[in-house]
Amino acid sequence: MEFLHGKITDKVLKAFYNVYNKMGYGFAEKVYENSMYIELQKMGLKCEKQKRISVYYDDELVGDYYADIMVEDLIILELKAASALCPEHEAQLLNYLCATDVEVGFLFNFGEKPQFKRGLFTNDRKATRKSAA
Repeated sequence: MEFLHGKITDKVLKAFYNVYNKMGYGFAEKVYENSMYIELQKMGLKCEKQKRISVYYDDELVGDYYADIMVEDLIILELKAASALCPEHEAQLLNYLCATDVEVGFLFNFGEKPQFKRGLFTNDRKATRKSAA
């Protein structure tokens, strides 16, 4: 089974486990964000930390989110340092995907055990959702 942006997502997953294996758990999210940024750049990926995502309601700007890392303008990474991932974390990633043209996201948790969830929200599904509103 081939995933959307598979070659990039493979590198992103490798970066996550490289950072987790070197750093372990217990640091603040910002430490993992900086470490992931370094690791992703070492892999030759274009990255941007704290990528601003504007949110609109009826074409009016209603707020901004800041994604932890945007990779190649194609993949949003949201990083956590919690005991476990929870539904609120997944909703946060889904909202980032909804508010952008980005279709793939990862939720990474640098907790006692490494965890990740892959999010996918294709632009054709977003268009259907918007037209139904």
